[in-house]
Amino acid sequence: MDHLFKGRREDYRLLTGQGLYAGDRQIEGAAHAVFLRADRAHAEILSIDTSAARAMPGVLAILTGADTKAAGFGSPSPLAVYPGRGGVKIKSPRRQVLAEDRVRYVGQEVAIVVAETAELALAGAEAIIVDYGDLPAVIDLEAALAPDATLLYPKIETNLAFDFDYGDEEGTAGAIASAAHVTRLAIDLPRIVGSPMEPKNCTASYDPATGRYDMYLPTQGMTLMRDSLSSGTGIPADQIIIHAQDVGGGFGVRTEGYSEYCAIMLASKTLGRPVKWTGTRAETFVSDHHARAGKLFGELALDKHGNFIALSVKWIVHGGGYLSQAGPLINTMPPRAHVSGFYRIPHIFGRHQVVLTTTTPTTAYRGAGRPNVSLLLERLVDEAARATGRDRVALRRQNLLGKEAFPHKTPVGVEYDSGDPAGMLDIALKESHWAGFEARRAESAARGKLRGIALTMFIEPSGAGKSPAEQAAIQFTENGTPQLFTTSGPSGQGHETAYPEIVGRVLGTDPLTIENRSSDPYGPKLQGDGTVGSRSTMLMGSALFNAAQDIVRKGKELAARDLEASAEDIEFANGAYAVRGTDLLVALYELARKNPGALDCNGEIKIHMTFPGGAHVAEVEIDPETGEVQLLDYVAVDDCGVALNHTLIEGQVHGGIVQGLGQVLCEQCVYDVESGQLMTGSYMDYAMPRAGDLVPFRLFDHSSPSPNNPLGVKGVGEAGTTGAVPTLTNAVLDALRQAGVRALDMPYTPGRVWQALAANR
Repeated sequence: MDHLFKGRREDYRLLTGQGLYAGDRQIEGAAHAVFLRADRAHAEILSIDTSAARAMPGVLAILTGADTKAAGFGSPSPLAVYPGRGGVKIKSPRRQVLAEDRVRYVGQEVAIVVAETAELALAGAEAIIVDYGDLPAVIDLEAALAPDATLLYPKIETNLAFDFDYGDEEGTAGAIASAAHVTRLAIDLPRIVGSPMEPKNCTASYDPATGRYDMYLPTQGMTLMRDSLSSGTGIPADQIIIHAQDVGGGFGVRTEGYSEYCAIMLASKTLGRPVKWTGTRAETFVSDHHARAGKLFGELALDKHGNFIALSVKWIVHGGGYLSQAGPLINTMPPRAHVSGFYRIPHIFGRHQVVLTTTTPTTAYRGAGRPNVSLLLERLVDEAARATGRDRVALRRQNLLGKEAFPHKTPVGVEYDSGDPAGMLDIALKESHWAGFEARRAESAARGKLRGIALTMFIEPSGAGKSPAEQAAIQFTENGTPQLFTTSGPSGQGHETAYPEIVGRVLGTDPLTIENRSSDPYGPKLQGDGTVGSRSTMLMGSALFNAAQDIVRKGKELAARDLEASAEDIEFANGAYAVRGTDLLVALYELARKNPGALDCNGEIKIHMTFPGGAHVAEVEIDPETGEVQLLDYVAVDDCGVALNHTLIEGQVHGGIVQGLGQVLCEQCVYDVESGQLMTGSYMDYAMPRAGDLVPFRLFDHSSPSPNNPLGVKGVGEAGTTGAVPTLTNAVLDALRQAGVRALDMPYTPGRVWQALAANR
């Protein structure tokens, strides 16, 4: 039946209940684990009494911080290995897999109880008595940086974990000082929880004979997870086998070897049997790494003609109770890569600070810092236009890079590969019927409603990675079926569809005859970094493309021998080799069957970046009586390079826009400043966008092929979020300006909007 699903071939399997998620794995003889978590934000651990819990029926083992410390467990290596301001390196405190001396955020893992059933393990956890010595919570960013702040790690002597800067500080300051106009903004970023459909869970099975750990867990890539677990436990990477087929949502929060996974590994080794843990939704809220969570400051300077002459940005973001692997990285280096957006800005300076606070650690989440960049820049442009009396679109057009400017090197030394900003802008204006907006606004006003519209431009980096190259392999089975092996961990991107299509085009065969085996633990050993940073198709797809081309070349020699002809006379087309000028031919798959292993090939591509971009327009309407914001229209014009499969592209952009809409209109994690308690620990308190909040998004492609890979593709997975956050924000503020509201921070919930309107009546 899967032939009916031409858009995404994996959909039939998933929609008919044939998916295999980590929680579906049933390992024979597995015991069950439950974690005891900190019920306070900051405290010394004075004692842990596990005696009553150990005596309870069915309890097999209890591990605490003393056990994980004795095992040598600690922190995965941070990805931000580059120096910061003044050459100072990141201050990354050791992560305590189970809390040893202190707890540093509500929900931190304190102990693990393993029992014959999950219910018995829960009863055991509830019987543990922990004596705490409370310490002040450190929730506010400015308070965390104050000279008299309570320190999370006294030995570090500061809560400032990383201070990173780039650009020309002196030149930028001078240009701002001499500018005809300077727009200044400060923006509070709400804290977001990824909360994938599939809660965090893990089964570990230790084999004492080999020292090998089989790990069944959700991941965005087997190499990412394996290396993270190895770094955090000291166990050699080749002794950790990752098993993951389907992943119920990744969004960036399914890449790191969480503390729970490491503790489960130790529990399995301690007991000599498999151990399974399935997290609850409440645990997802408190222990999955959060995202965004910071404050953005910006200054945009213009000359008297409206030309942008300087941009200064400053970020202060929460690192959390300890630093995740990706958190400091995504808040420093990637933002630098596109800080100037699509605009000509000769002077740029940026400074980004990552701060330790008694909150859940933060990490990459769809967009991974990119929406912050676009939000700050596009808010500055809108405000500069209003302050100087210029048209918002005209000011953008005046300062846009021209198509002929690409490849373009930014003032901070990053090279954009290709693009046509003005072309995307023109399509967005036309398709959104921008010219007729004032009539629509008047119609809304006649009904007592506030109508707003916004257009924003964005460019973002995609790709990169810590490995020097991405590798993939194509191997043929005994019956000649090609199997594709990559390090990717698909979580909705459509890899089962995209990868066979890429290879099928090269081999001249039906993609449905090709089998995809992403993150296969029994496949060839491959180098690569998994599904992050909108890199899968351009890197793993390109590696598969190169491997497929090698197969065609290798097959030519085999075909010449099989057809008893010279290799120079062999032609390849439609999946078969033929002797030029004759009807003699042999199919590629037949050659694979006749010559087992002879056509197997590995493909490789060096790690690089591409720069997708877009022009998005959103139109909204606000009911002043209720504060409700209604999305009326959304137009997205995107450049993702060569479009290989429009169905997959549209799905990715749709999902990204919805996640951006969630951040702008409703999503926010809130901590009580005094106690440090998470006030939004369930869907009763934390709002998510629903189908009724949406409209049919209207998507348009205006691609500039990338010269940086053989497919000419760019990333697309995070474009929707990167564009939606600034576009929806500016649209809401455009509507609110009609009632005198000139500034309001996200999320634009009905209550918050109503209060702002009421204050200005």
